Amino acid sequence: MELNSVKETEVLIVGAGPTGLALAVDLARRGVRNLVVEKADGLFPGSRGKGIQPRTLEVLDDLGVVAEILAAGGPAPRQMFWQDGQRVGEKDMFGAVEATEAEPYAGRPVIIPQWRTQQILLDRLRELGGDVAFGTALTGFAQDADAVTATLSDGTTVRAAHLVAADGGRSTVRAALSIPMTGESVDPSSMLVADVRVPALDRDNWHVFPADAGFLAICPLPHLDDFQLVAQFPDGARPDLSLAGVRQLVAERSHLSADDVTELLWSSDFRPRTGLADRFREGRVFLAGDAAHVHSPAGGQGLNTSIQDAYNLGWKLARVLKDGAPAALLDTYEAERRPNAVEMLGLSTRVHRGEQKRGAATQQLGIGYREGPLSQGGAGALQAGDRAPDGPLGEGRIFDALRGPHFTLLAVATDAELPPLEPEFIHVHRTPEPYEPYGKGLFLVRPDGYIGWAGEDPTGLGAYLDRLGLTRC
Repeated sequence: MELNSVKETEVLIVGAGPTGLALAVDLARRGVRNLVVEKADGLFPGSRGKGIQPRTLEVLDDLGVVAEILAAGGPAPRQMFWQDGQRVGEKDMFGAVEATEAEPYAGRPVIIPQWRTQQILLDRLRELGGDVAFGTALTGFAQDADAVTATLSDGTTVRAAHLVAADGGRSTVRAALSIPMTGESVDPSSMLVADVRVPALDRDNWHVFPADAGFLAICPLPHLDDFQLVAQFPDGARPDLSLAGVRQLVAERSHLSADDVTELLWSSDFRPRTGLADRFREGRVFLAGDAAHVHSPAGGQGLNTSIQDAYNLGWKLARVLKDGAPAALLDTYEAERRPNAVEMLGLSTRVHRGEQKRGAATQQLGIGYREGPLSQGGAGALQAGDRAPDGPLGEGRIFDALRGPHFTLLAVATDAELPPLEPEFIHVHRTPEPYEPYGKGLFLVRPDGYIGWAGEDPTGLGAYLDRLGLTRC
């Protein structure tokens, strides 16, 4: 970029974490020009958000990267508890949840280091013609009735229709907008998280070492020589993030010696807390991911909720910017995602405090928008706002039909006559037999995989399509 040049784009995304990259991928495949700026010189280097939940795998399937995620990841291992150098018991942290036709990714979350997830998303973005401007910080912005004008640290001025803050829990964008974030301390203990190499440990289990000084847990990261180490410090002392400090910690809390930790690749400390922004939108600026909500890491909800923010916002921005949908559609982002964030914050806090087990609830397959402003009607086994289940469809799968930027109208065991539909925006699929997860009826599936409208016959479908600007011209 030339010094003091002016660059125009449709969406400026601040932050190249999982949220920003997922949004950029979604926009790019929909033909929406976007610019991602990241103040760091490269992608986040650590494994921090390592658990990908089944619902997020469905999102990543639609974005075209699930095969890469599954190849680079692996199922969460069973916990192995140690005492005085002896294995004293195993535990399945996530409960018995099995995949089904309707929920093909159900089961244990996939363990994959966050840096690898981000690299896969960045590769996909570049495949679609996009990229990230690393080493480039947002230094200021203002908005008017038509656009946001932002200045960057390299001297560039960017003019964009919308700005999305995906710049983390200490969001500079949220601070500039003076949007409060309210929350609480989930645990007064400080936590250490680090990526280490410990050849002396087997890679078949998630090793847990309870101790009076605070627990130590060491989880193998698939297809790597690395482990993620997490340790608690109940006395509130700030952890020593150096190799020497980590070695001492391991020696004090386990049967391992200090020298068994051969490398320290990355380390960080934090104090578990929750936070929720008072609002997710200010004019043409949106908050997403940790900029909008901060979770305890327990239960693996933060990264997953964040990616789903991006997935909710992406199709709506595209409908307004590319397809002429009413601007009011963008109001539904906060209306749908903020209640969802409240629910997930409560869940992650309960899991952290031992009040709720991991399992079906933490997989996020039950999340929906039944009370949302875009949900209308019901038929068979589903209400508008429910997640659209997978299942057989002709020679393929329902998810195959849903994949892409379009809406999908599923006519299940009904020969109801449909109103004229715009085939560019709405793909119609009929199946003559009832399918238990759906029952019978008409189901209009949004681009993010949720039922927008449902009915036993087309009554009301036309009015719903008019509202979204989907009626044939």
